[in-house]
Amino acid sequence: MQPSGRGYDHGVSTFSPDGRLYQVEYARESVKRGTTTVGIKYRDGVVLIVDKRISSKLVNTDSIEKMYQIDDHIGMTTSGLIADARQLVDRARVQSQVNRMTYGDSIGITTLVKKMCDYMQSFTQYGGARPFGTALLIGGIDGEGIHLFETDPSGAYQSYQAGAIGRGRSTVIDHFEDKWKKNMTLNAAIKLGLEALQESLEDDLNRNTVEIAVVNSSGYDKLDRDSTLKHLDKL
Repeated sequence: MQPSGRGYDHGVSTFSPDGRLYQVEYARESVKRGTTTVGIKYRDGVVLIVDKRISSKLVNTDSIEKMYQIDDHIGMTTSGLIADARQLVDRARVQSQVNRMTYGDSIGITTLVKKMCDYMQSFTQYGGARPFGTALLIGGIDGEGIHLFETDPSGAYQSYQAGAIGRGRSTVIDHFEDKWKKNMTLNAAIKLGLEALQESLEDDLNRNTVEIAVVNSSGYDKLDRDSTLKHLDKL
């Protein structure tokens, strides 16, 4: 049986006759199979919400990481292959510390996103490697303002007011387009994110697997379990 890529999917550096890189498209499919993650800009910063969707009650939920602190002013969530995401998280942390040691200042959000996407793009151009099977939501605040970026396995990135990655992305984006407003309060942004996340699922949110982080002028803050449950109770 002939593969769907007609042989052009054997190497990431080979274009198909219609200009497609099948390995990159397969990496995007890996992201679409991942759990849904949302990010929302609000009046004073960015809210990141992730649902880890543990499939078995035997799994210790604390052992699954989907949300990471990169620097004092940057948070990141992932969807797709967790092992690939971990490598990108480690690299982002190193880039942040190199910038701090070299220039004596924290790295700009846009600068970090460009460096990360340049690195991801290099894995779509050379043979002997495969693209990263993960997408990132990077949120933070710096001297240029409040930022929320979404990256793609191809190395492309876009800035959003409210965004999502993972299997429920289209449903969440539709919800945000109808409900998102500028200058939202923190509580309103969290409520909107949880509502969008709930709408993208076939069943109710698992109260034990939802995590919320806030990045504002005070820095990165991951809400504790009690605070997260209070926000879930308001739905």
